[in-house]
Amino acid sequence: MNLPELGAFLRTRRDRIRPAEVGLPQGPRRRVPGLRREEVAQLAGLSADYYTELERGSTKNGVQPSSQTLAALARALRLNGDERDHLFHLAERPVPPSAHGPSAHVQPALLGLLDRLTDTPARVITDLHETLVQNDLALTLLGESPARGGPAASFVYRWFTDPRAREIYPPEDHPHHSRVFVADFQAVAARRGRDAEVTGMVAALRRRSEEFAALWDTHDVAVRRRDHKRIVHPMLGVIALDCHNLLSEDGRQRLLWFTAPPGTPGAEQLALLSVIGTQELGATEDTPARRLPTAEPGPRN
Repeated sequence: MNLPELGAFLRTRRDRIRPAEVGLPQGPRRRVPGLRREEVAQLAGLSADYYTELERGSTKNGVQPSSQTLAALARALRLNGDERDHLFHLAERPVPPSAHGPSAHVQPALLGLLDRLTDTPARVITDLHETLVQNDLALTLLGESPARGGPAASFVYRWFTDPRAREIYPPEDHPHHSRVFVADFQAVAARRGRDAEVTGMVAALRRRSEEFAALWDTHDVAVRRRDHKRIVHPMLGVIALDCHNLLSEDGRQRLLWFTAPPGTPGAEQLALLSVIGTQELGATEDTPARRLPTAEPGPRN
């Protein structure tokens, strides 16, 4: 592991990020144009001491950043695909897939938009509905996911295999969501072609869910771009919201955000989310954590 080069690379990437780009105030006493070390640590879910050791390229404390830590740093520093891969190479870690799975690299354009959506629940997911990153309001609205890897990381998979996943929507809305999920999944399968992950998931769902198999055989297809949802919240009851989707150019990631027309009960309930916080959350959709992945804590003095 080339820790000195890794530290130098992190430092140059930190210097180029302006606070406003990641939703931080500029501040009157900032001596450098880029981010401070403690700000990068906060964004990546690291301790300030641990990140400082990484950037200094120190070997005395046995710093060995995991793949999870590197993915968190890539997101915090808004690295593009080539820069993310370079970071993993310097750390001598296997380069993870760029677009699939809960550890996928979030496309910087979508991440930049997410940072600006501070007053509405929003998140970035893969085309299989695996959450990559979300804001505080999305976590408050939907809670945490029970899975962070494997097929169960996909909310579509859990929808047809785990009855608890359906508790987030009223029972009378379940047939609608089943149709929407399968129609969107048909589009994903066609776009990916003979993708082992998708074909394996389709085969597993056909075995485990008669409902999925019947809907899959209709061959209905429709990319999910906008939907109206009624979400069951444990403290606020049923919240009626509009869910918007912005797809990346390759269609493999999408930004989702929730809104409600002004003056409606849904708008009033959204306003209460920031007051309620993230305690005592109930059923969840595809939202594992506020910022994924959460890196390991740094060394203690």
